Amino acid sequence: MTLRHFIIAVIAVASPTALVYAQTRTEITINATGALPENLTSSQDGTVFFGSTATGTIYRAAPGASQAEPWIQAATAGLSNVLGVLADDKTNTLWVCQNSVAGRGGAPAVGTTALRSFDLRSGAAKGTFPFPPNSRICNDIAVSADGSAYASESFGGRVHRLKPGATALEVWVTDQQQLGVIDGISFLADGALYANNFSTGRLFRIPVNADGSAGAVVPIETSMPLGRPDGLRTVGPQTLIQAEQQGRLTELTISGNRAEVRVVQDSLPRAMGVTMVGNTALVLVSQTKAVVVQYRPR
Repeated sequence: MTLRHFIIAVIAVASPTALVYAQTRTEITINATGALPENLTSSQDGTVFFGSTATGTIYRAAPGASQAEPWIQAATAGLSNVLGVLADDKTNTLWVCQNSVAGRGGAPAVGTTALRSFDLRSGAAKGTFPFPPNSRICNDIAVSADGSAYASESFGGRVHRLKPGATALEVWVTDQQQLGVIDGISFLADGALYANNFSTGRLFRIPVNADGSAGAVVPIETSMPLGRPDGLRTVGPQTLIQAEQQGRLTELTISGNRAEVRVVQDSLPRAMGVTMVGNTALVLVSQTKAVVVQYRPR
């Protein structure tokens, strides 16, 4: 993808309709008790999606709505412990990270740790792609320019890849030392995957080689320390926006092996995920709701 095409794609996300919706609400709550979402995502029309770590149900807030309603029921779809969610308008896909749940009192684990895909408009199940045996946590998802889906494995220090048309995931990169508690992942215009480590507060770049393989993991120096970095999203050719559980939303502008960090807003309790709707960021706080933060990339 060229820089010009990347910029056009980013601008296209901020549709006039989405801009209007973003200005008329201050937060989005979830019509459920104890859903405990871990992340959120949005489609180009301003629809916002949450996944439940407690039940596995996916909730959807219509464009402009201030409440998300149950949409993909866990019992019907066989979902459990949903963490990462990512809307991909290009392929009409909602990507979902689901995880098995350990049974109580020594009972067998329930569910499968897997990357799952659903129709972005209807919610119909499209595919289930299990992680390898004894994997840890499917946490976050990013989609590259060629349509490949990447999923981070927290505590496993790995990133898994699903190529377009593939029927199974492949382990794309493993680096337990640097990526041990890998969390948020996202691509920039240079074609590399960027990833944060929740435990160490570090940021990394993972280049994609010409043959599609992963290059060496490169640490990125940051202008200020990151505080329990979590959800990560692309907002410009060299710019990421990040939710940090220490309580803030930050902007990361990458230049070479350094990131200039700008605090967009603090006092956001347990900020875990972020998505853009027009010129506003929706930040998931305290695993209860999304709050609107005014934001324009520099």
